[in-house]
Amino acid sequence: YDKWIGQVVPAVRLGDEWKGYILRISGGYDLQGFCMKQGVLTNTSVRLLFADGLPNYKMRRDGVRKRKSVRGCIVDSQISVLDLVIKKKGDAEIPGLTDNTQPSRLGPKSVGKIRKLFYLSKEDDVKQYVVHRPLPEKDG
Repeated sequence: YDKWIGQVVPAVRLGDEWKGYILRISGGYDLQGFCMKQGVLTNTSVRLLFADGLPNYKMRRDGVRKRKSVRGCIVDSQISVLDLVIKKKGDAEIPGLTDNTQPSRLGPKSVGKIRKLFYLSKEDDVKQYVVHRPLPEKDG
């Protein structure tokens, strides 16, 4: 408890197989289903006035604002789901999580961003580095 969104925590509490792993808290939900919001410095539920451009709100009409319930960014006993990101890998592999790597399904589309991702120069052929997603075979 008393950890915030964005804080880095050791994963030893989850079990012996998590020894050496470092996790970052990236969000979560409370028992009523309200999401945690970064920047709300409380461990209770609050009602905020949301406008266009804020996360967790999609404006339906121009100029409309809406008051919604969100959870503060501090973890306490009322949190039912906690979203964690692995920042540092530990000693052992976690089956189903870190034992296999998933290929990148989508990649950058513009030439400049492909060059930046793969550290290419102007003379390199960018077409060889385009990430294609696998398409299923058509019947017939």
